[in-house]
Amino acid sequence: MKLFKCQSCGQVLYFENTRCESCGHQLGYLPRAMTVTALEPDGDRLRALAAPERPLLLCDNAGYDACNWLTEADGPGTLCLACRHNRTIPDLTVPLNLQRWTLLERAKHHLFYSLLRLKLPLKNRIEDPEHGLAFDFLADAPDAAAPKVMTGHDNGLITIALVEADDAERERRRTRMHEPYRSLLGHFRHEVGHYFWDVLVRDGGRLEDCRAVFGDDSQDYATALQTHYQSGPPANWQENYVSRYASTHPWEDWAETWAHYLHIVDTLEMASAFGIKVQPRISRDGSLSAAVDLDPYETADMTTIIDAWLPLTFAMNSLNRAMGNPDLYPFVLSPAVVTKLSFVHDVIRGRPAP
Repeated sequence: MKLFKCQSCGQVLYFENTRCESCGHQLGYLPRAMTVTALEPDGDRLRALAAPERPLLLCDNAGYDACNWLTEADGPGTLCLACRHNRTIPDLTVPLNLQRWTLLERAKHHLFYSLLRLKLPLKNRIEDPEHGLAFDFLADAPDAAAPKVMTGHDNGLITIALVEADDAERERRRTRMHEPYRSLLGHFRHEVGHYFWDVLVRDGGRLEDCRAVFGDDSQDYATALQTHYQSGPPANWQENYVSRYASTHPWEDWAETWAHYLHIVDTLEMASAFGIKVQPRISRDGSLSAAVDLDPYETADMTTIIDAWLPLTFAMNSLNRAMGNPDLYPFVLSPAVVTKLSFVHDVIRGRPAP
């Protein structure tokens, strides 16, 4: 994620902003231009100062304060590029549903920023009814005895349990699952990793290459999952996996590694936007130093990305501890995990295996 600037007054803006606090202009996000733009009314339409030649409208979901993206006034439908991927949303007449869905939408739009920056193929269920990327945001049934909604992926359809947007419940689940962190954006990044395994690995001619790095995915998934929950991860899991859950099955290893790849590139882009430089005063060899001045979305070499990421997280973890908070990035990137991250990086960039 990066910083933006108001085209009217030059005020620094964030991705989520809907109004410039300096000049008062309404704001919207132009996904094709990948910029937040100041807006001016143009009859029943909007004119973007960043692209004045195209008449625009805000996405219909802006009316719920759930989206700030723009769509072309004469385009297909009145939902933005990200919201067209919604298949099911909860009953928004229920105030709690609306509140939670809005939080999910903000995380989903952050995800789509990355997917578009990475130039990944994005087809919705209208464009590809069988395999397009779609989201079901589902609330649990009122009956406490009824089965709970499970977050997961099935052939392009990603289900997100609405209750995950409740901070207390998400923390309860994090603790129960022995997870170092659990976030809405993390859910989106993980589940979309399964979708892109289908698109880029299985259907992209990289299956055998992927198996050489992540292991044989043909092993029974249900059995692997049951074994994980009964016995936990192997004792030395940190030597080969980015998380405990990644050790469950090669599919989960890929999805977890994919999610961490998105964590890394998106956080580094924001660090670069702020011109962050890490240079510990007591370090002599420079191993914990980095000037984060790269564009990780365009960087070809994964080693360059990792060399910036490790000093940044060392510094940010230390700052969080000084505030009495958990580490920003409580993970160890072993050489085996870096190899897996490099494979994800190469698959996204379309490079063949060495």
